[in-house]
Amino acid sequence: MDTMDTDYRALVENQQDLIVQFNLEGRLLFVNAAYCAIAGKSREELNNSVFMPVTGERYSDVVATQMTKLFRPPYACIVEQWLPTKMGLRCISWSARSVLGPDNTVVSIVATGRDVTPLKNEQKAIRKRDAELMVLLESGVQMYYTHTPDHRMVFVSPRIRDMLGCRPGEGKRLWTDYLTDHPMNASGLERTIRAIASGKREPPYRLEMATRDGRKIWVEANEVPVVKNGKTVAIAGSLTDITEKMHVDEGIEEAEILFKGVRPKEPKEAGRSPLRAIRSIFGRDEAAEEESV
Repeated sequence: MDTMDTDYRALVENQQDLIVQFNLEGRLLFVNAAYCAIAGKSREELNNSVFMPVTGERYSDVVATQMTKLFRPPYACIVEQWLPTKMGLRCISWSARSVLGPDNTVVSIVATGRDVTPLKNEQKAIRKRDAELMVLLESGVQMYYTHTPDHRMVFVSPRIRDMLGCRPGEGKRLWTDYLTDHPMNASGLERTIRAIASGKREPPYRLEMATRDGRKIWVEANEVPVVKNGKTVAIAGSLTDITEKMHVDEGIEEAEILFKGVRPKEPKEAGRSPLRAIRSIFGRDEAAEEESV
């Protein structure tokens, strides 16, 4: 038994992971050498001291919720603690499990901890890069999105959600839900389906979409299929709001139809454009007209 105890203690003391045991009052009953090293204190100083699972108020509610799991099956939880050390604050991920007594009553708690500070710093750097990338994406004319081969939205630019008047989470559904019954939308949908089937890029196309408040907007879509192992797994694209441009184009078309039959009275001006005809009407010599009268 003595040999087994010695081997067990050697195993615990030589662990790189931190190992602690504390009672229901949160006071330390045991700490291994790794915990003493990172805390910068001796066993005597740490014995019966308060083991705090967190060092900041903002984590208290989360930790308290997790710790309640120690008093009901499966009597285990995972919490994180920012621990002050000689190297500064280090984030320790604790895996805790209850030591049960008679009638499954909790007697004490044993926890093993691992320093995850490098991982936390990497995640923070990734979030920072993502935020910078989002600023860059949102600063241009194009608004970006991705959707699955079955047309379900995966990523939707915040500006697209604002443009369509989406509620939180509403931007991630079938993108076809936002289409009107305009005939031009059918050809756009056909191009997306062809790109999914072939894995090849299709030319840009235009769509008429309806916002939440009933307004109709025009966008130009430019899409690229994302292909893996010869199969299209997603469509990545960008939208450009061309509503104003479409209104201008429609106005020009209507003007051409309106002035299609306009012909100047004098043969020498037969080649003039409708725009010049309008200018001639509003640019008459009023003095000459008065003299004629």
